[in-house]
Amino acid sequence: MIIEFEGEIFRWDARDDASWFFTAVPPELSEEIREIPRPYRGFGSVRVRARVGGSEWSTSIFPSSQSGSYVLPLKKAVRDAEGLVDGGAVVVRIEVLDG
Repeated sequence: MIIEFEGEIFRWDARDDASWFFTAVPPELSEEIREIPRPYRGFGSVRVRARVGGSEWSTSIFPSSQSGSYVLPLKKAVRDAEGLVDGGAVVVRIEVLDG
């Protein structure tokens, strides 16, 4: 399954010494991903291949307890290479590898 969407970048401060940046998969697409039969992985994660601009990487998306949607972590190397900033827009292509 391959999905594409535009999202907003947001920061999650897990600890005082580290900031994590994510974008949320839209609810309707998150529901489609949730329906794919697959083995359970830690924290309900789903393995994906993500692309933003010219950057492509393997990672996992995770269900958000706040929104119910999956969230995609955006690595610093990707943010730097693609000029992504907190609060900015991002166009994402995700290939779901689990299922």
